[in-house]
Amino acid sequence: MADEQQLCTFFLDDRFFGVSVENVQEVIRYLPITPVPLAPPVIRGLINLRGQIVTAVDLRRLLQLADRAADLRPMNIVVQTREGIFSLLVDRIGDVMGVDPACFEHPPDTLDGIARELIQGTYKLQGRLLLTLNVAKLFRPNILNRGAERQELDGQSEPAPV
Repeated sequence: MADEQQLCTFFLDDRFFGVSVENVQEVIRYLPITPVPLAPPVIRGLINLRGQIVTAVDLRRLLQLADRAADLRPMNIVVQTREGIFSLLVDRIGDVMGVDPACFEHPPDTLDGIARELIQGTYKLQGRLLLTLNVAKLFRPNILNRGAERQELDGQSEPAPV
């Protein structure tokens, strides 16, 4: 299909997500993360990507999912945005997949909270649902800081170790 949109896919638990390959710089294995004091909980820290310092954003926390098990190390999807270069911490990487824009549907009504703002839509695939994230919205300060407000209300002030 000439009009296919190419998505870099990944998993958070059993949820299947995608971001446009146009935003993806590279996909890399786990890199050590240096914590940043007083950063919002969704900011896990900084990684050194061949001399370039990149902010690592934990998508599990951003989408208000449970933290990954302590023995599981995240993978990095490095994305470029107007705000700079960021790493999305995900559980595991899928494939680059072409999807037909005619199959795009708006987010399901069952989504609530921040997920409703960040998930731009879905594609029904054979046997699963692919949720697409709006990378342009992900890294806005009001989105990243919202996770901090939520955790303060929950009484959690320290982020869990990566």
